[in-house]
This record gives sequence, C-alpha cells and structure tokens, in this order.
Amino acid sequence: MASSAAPHIFLVATEPSGDLMGASLMAALRRRCGDGVRFSGVGGARMAAEGLDSLFPLADIAVMGAVELVPQLPRLFNRIRRTAEAALAAKPDALVSIDGLAFNARVAARLAGRAFPIVHFVAPKVWAWRPGRARKLAGLVDHLMVQLPFEPPWFERYGLPTTYVGHPIIETAAGQGDGARFRQAHDIAPDARLLTVLPGSRRGEVQKLLPVFGEALQQLAARHPGLRVAVPTVETVAHLVRAAAQSWPGEPILIEGDGEKYDAFAGSDAALAASGTVALELGMARVPSVIAYLINPLTAFVVRRLLTTKYANLVNIMLDRPAVPELLQENCTPDKLAAAIDRLLTDPAAVAAQREAYAEVARMMLLPDGAVPGDRAADVVLDVIRQGRRPA
Repeated sequence: MASSAAPHIFLVATEPSGDLMGASLMAALRRRCGDGVRFSGVGGARMAAEGLDSLFPLADIAVMGAVELVPQLPRLFNRIRRTAEAALAAKPDALVSIDGLAFNARVAARLAGRAFPIVHFVAPKVWAWRPGRARKLAGLVDHLMVQLPFEPPWFERYGLPTTYVGHPIIETAAGQGDGARFRQAHDIAPDARLLTVLPGSRRGEVQKLLPVFGEALQQLAARHPGLRVAVPTVETVAHLVRAAAQSWPGEPILIEGDGEKYDAFAGSDAALAASGTVALELGMARVPSVIAYLINPLTAFVVRRLLTTKYANLVNIMLDRPAVPELLQENCTPDKLAAAIDRLLTDPAAVAAQREAYAEVARMMLLPDGAVPGDRAADVVLDVIRQGRRPA
C-alpha cells in the first residue's frame, strides 16, 4: 500500500451530485498530499477533470425508482461485481463510497477480507424513511461523513464513527454567478424574463418530467411574451434534454458545466427544478424556485408509506415549513407548475419571502472558522487511513 502521505483512494460515485462531491474531495486530497495522491474507481465528468479514469460511464448506474430499476438489474449487478473486483485488485489505502447506498452497500458487502477501510460520504436519510438502514450501514463501513449537523446521533448509536463535514454546495460558486454576463452572451435583454429549467440528472426522472415541464412552459410563454429559458443539464441525460427542448418556447439555451449554469442562476427571475441537490444550489444562489417530482405511481405508493418527513426539498426540511413550493406526483401538472412559476414572476412579496428563507438556510449551514466541506472530508479520509479498519 501507498503511504498516507501519498495515498491511493478508490472512489465510487453513482450519480452527478456524487460526482460533484467526489471532485471536491479529490481536489482537497491533492492540496493536502500533493500530486503523488492516486485515484481510481467510478465517477463522472467532474471527477474525470480531477484525474479519475472511471471504470465505466456514470450513466450506467444512475437509475431512479423501484419499478424503473427492474429492467436495469442485470447491468447494475454486473457493475457492482466489476467495481468490487477492481477495488480488491487495486488494494487502495481507503475506499470512499459516495451516496448511492443501494449500489455502494452491495459493493461493500462483496469486499470481505479487504485490508483497507471504507468511508461512506452522505448519510442515507434515515430521519426521513427506513431508519433500519443506519444499523445496516454500520455493519458495512468504517466511518461515515454526513452533510447535515443533526445526522451524527442517528448512526453513532450503532457504533459507527460519524463526522459532520458540511454540504459541498457551500463551497461551490452557486451564489457567485454573473447574470449580466449570461444575458449578454445569449442576447437576453435586461428586462426580459429568464426562467431556468432543471429537469433532473437521472434518465427515469428526466423522461417523466420533460413533457410536463414543456407543457408548463407553453402556458408561461403565452402569459409572458419574450420569456427566455435556460436549461442546465448533465452528461448522463443531455441527449434526452436536448431532444425535448427543441420543441419548447423561449429559445432554450442548453448548458453543460457549472460556470455558465451559475451565471444562468444569477440572471434568472425564477427556476423550475426536479427535486434533488440542485434545489439547494438554487437556494444558495437565491433563485426563487418551484420544486417538482414525478415517479412511477407504484414507486410513489410504496415511498409515501415509508416517509416520515413532511417535505421533499432540503430547504423546507431544514426550516420545517413550506418555504419553497413542492409540486409532487398528482400535483406535478402543467397547470399547477405554470401557476406557481407565474406567481414568482409577478409577486414581489413571494420572491422576497423565498429569498429570506434561503438566507436563513445559508446561515444554518455555515461551518466554523471558514472551513469548507471538501477540506473537512479530506481530513477525515486521511485520519481513517492512519487509524485503519474498525475492529470487526
């Protein structure tokens, strides 16, 4: 094995939000260990930019929903096996699995006899549903890094060392975009309405939301002549989004990459987004938003009976109030989406209330001493390498 001064880290991210966290962690590890640090495993474009040669494309394992999962099972089990075999062959100093517990827990279970510790990044939301996952995770990994300050006790009660490292959105440039630059680059007048539309990062959710979003946009364009539309997307679903947006009003501007996405946020009057990490990004950028989600009815039936939280959006969960409109399942219709966005485009009081809620959440997420999550996470990984595996 490599020394902890220049370790070899095997990383496994399963979707674009995990790719963002993995890239932040990789950059922080390089700052601490120098260019001698080595990376292998699974990730997306952001982790590739930090030097990871992924075993296979991230799109192979970015799957949502119980019903949608079934046809993909043979490929997913193949990727689980390949990932575990590659980790054992690599003999890294540590394996860092990022979110995606359905995939990563199965990888960890195949690593019997491993000499290296496993650190899992991003806690399963046991405070929202299926609390038994905390006990299961404690039996599979050596350390857990969480993004919310109230999460450690949920896992420490099962003997799993847990460290709050903050949410990676804190250290992105989500709130530092240049709206004037974006409007000028795309010939959008300063007084024109600009709506950012984010239909998600997983194939299943995107396929369900794109038609609904498209119909909502048709209604909004009729109410707001001259409306322009920015559509940030990610590599896993860009082809689907591009095909659908061709029929949308507002001369859609497709965006790949964080820089221009954050410029679009800064220049936008409002946003319509799939529920997920991006909702928190929009909050950090203070973009008034409507959050939507639509999954297979059978999946929704099962999930609703497991949930113990009132909200889907992390902003609302942290505030324990519906500060940001959530239109889910039967409420995720073109009419209701268009009406909710129209209110943000016409009611200054609604906009001001959302922005104040976002500011409250931002204060809650600040880390002491100006620390950033990537650096905190890197310190945890290096400490775990020095300590080695937990006793069985």
